[in-house]
Amino acid sequence: MTLAAAAAAPAAQAQAPAPGTSAAPAGGPKGREQRMLIVDAQIHIWKSSKPNPNHRQIADYSADDALKEMDEAGVTAAVIHPPGWDPNANALAVEAARQHPNRFAILGNFPLDRPESRSLIDGWKGRPGMLGLRFALLQPHQKTWLSDGTMDWLWPAAERAGLPIALLGPDLLQAIGPIAERHRGLRLIIDHFGRPDATWSNLPDLIATAKHPNVALKATGAPSYSQEPYPYRDIHGHIRKLYDAFGPERMFWGTDITRMPTTWKQCVTMFTEELPWLPAQDKELIMGRALCAWLAWKLQG
Repeated sequence: MTLAAAAAAPAAQAQAPAPGTSAAPAGGPKGREQRMLIVDAQIHIWKSSKPNPNHRQIADYSADDALKEMDEAGVTAAVIHPPGWDPNANALAVEAARQHPNRFAILGNFPLDRPESRSLIDGWKGRPGMLGLRFALLQPHQKTWLSDGTMDWLWPAAERAGLPIALLGPDLLQAIGPIAERHRGLRLIIDHFGRPDATWSNLPDLIATAKHPNVALKATGAPSYSQEPYPYRDIHGHIRKLYDAFGPERMFWGTDITRMPTTWKQCVTMFTEELPWLPAQDKELIMGRALCAWLAWKLQG
């Protein structure tokens, strides 16, 4: 049995939640009936910093801000990705995970082009909440890093340390297959559906990566890739094709909420209420249990 299947076993006996009541936070108020475990695969928090233009243009978005919105939407927990615009974002995320270990985990980062970063790998999981790594290679000087050797040291080091890596960047869909084949013990995650354009022209290449069993997909930011209002039906067919390719154990729901054109609740219900072809047990996996298994996050619930 795979890790994700084992994590999902309790969910197989659970009743699917009624429409509009898709979750109750495991870390929320005591006495609330517990329903679906919903774990957001990607959020950012920051302090005294200016976000990039795609995100909410506010100087601070704290763990408490996120928790308030999560509770309102019925989101159990979330994986923090420290954003590049806040130089102290890793430390901020660690403090959030230390205070709320059953609500937050982290995919952290460090400067890949600095030799001193290589010494951080072995002790990375020793920091509160740190479960892996995430790199968004979007700056001009980073766009060749997947192919020019800059990151070649990272793959074997992370494989040995048991650190999953989430990635976003140019030519990722072409680069990730060879990396996955060379390092079969390394768990890799493609961010944000591989950042599709308006026509989802990347879909064939994205589906092709699913043949590698150590590659998973973050189904994060879905509303931002739709040309329609909620429930964003123009992308439902794309999501189903990816579900068919990756399966529920390698497809992780999430939001990147501070970039979304809608509420956290609608990001949830788009998947829990608007995809009638998605079986209840697979929904449990996609909405959180599969992610927890992939990251070895032993969340209660």
